[in-house]
Amino acid sequence: MSEKQINPLPLRLKQARTALGISQKQLGIQLGMEPGTASARMNHYEKGKHTPDYATLKAMADELGVPVAYFFCESEKNAQLLCLLEQMSDKEKDILIEKLSKSHVVDK
Repeated sequence: MSEKQINPLPLRLKQARTALGISQKQLGIQLGMEPGTASARMNHYEKGKHTPDYATLKAMADELGVPVAYFFCESEKNAQLLCLLEQMSDKEKDILIEKLSKSHVVDK
C-alpha cells in the first residue's frame, strides 16, 4: 500500500466554514479561542498541521451546523448525504431506512 491516505478533515472544515461565510479567526473566537491566536490555530487545522481533539471537533461541528462525521467523509456525495440525513427527523430516517432496505440487501 504505497498510496498516501489523505485526511479529509482539513478540506471539510474549510468547506463548512466558507459555506457560512466566516473567517478562520471568527470561527476560532466563536469556539472560545483567544482572538490573537484564533486565526493561526484554525489555519493549522485547515492545513492539516494539527488535528483537533474530539471535543474541539464537536464544537466545530455544532458551530458550523454539520455532524462530526462530516469531517471524515472521503467523497463529496457522502458528505452531502450525511448533511441531508442530519436534517431529517427520526421518522423520515426510519422511512428512508425502510425504503433502502427493501431495494438493497443490507447485512444486519
